[in-house]
Amino acid sequence: MRPPWSCWMTPTSSRRPPSAAAAPAAFACVAALALSACQPTAPPGVNQDDLDAEIARAIGDPATCVVIGKAGSGKLLYRYNSTTVCERELPACDAPGLIRVGKLLEKTAQDRQARQSSCNTQADASRGVGWAAGPVAGTDLVYAAVMEGDRAFPGRMIGDRLEGVFRRSKVSKTP
Repeated sequence: MRPPWSCWMTPTSSRRPPSAAAAPAAFACVAALALSACQPTAPPGVNQDDLDAEIARAIGDPATCVVIGKAGSGKLLYRYNSTTVCERELPACDAPGLIRVGKLLEKTAQDRQARQSSCNTQADASRGVGWAAGPVAGTDLVYAAVMEGDRAFPGRMIGDRLEGVFRRSKVSKTP
């Protein structure tokens, strides 16, 4: 007959716990990998670094966000700037209330209509916001952009500059 089970009879081995210094570094590495997997890169066939550089030259600003998505579905393919900047709700200018650039991309993905608007974000007109959205020429892509601040470009200017950016960085497929 077998003796009754007891934890004292269970074989164990001693393992050294991970060092306290290695734990934060390992966590940071895992977190960075997880976040980079969620980050949209660039449309197929487009060099993300070139596109980033062109946008920075044309309308780059700490308070600028540009997103590119698929027409119809609105699936996000590219984002210029951080999630924090791109998730801000700002005055819609062409309708009452506030809107985020992601919502503007979704609307544009559905109807493929160009939109350009501008308005003040402060009552004393010290800050403004410019919105631009529309289809990317020669592709099934759409874009939406917002710029807010004391030197924000009007929506029409943002749209015009982004057309040139998309041509130079080979996002649009027109000559």
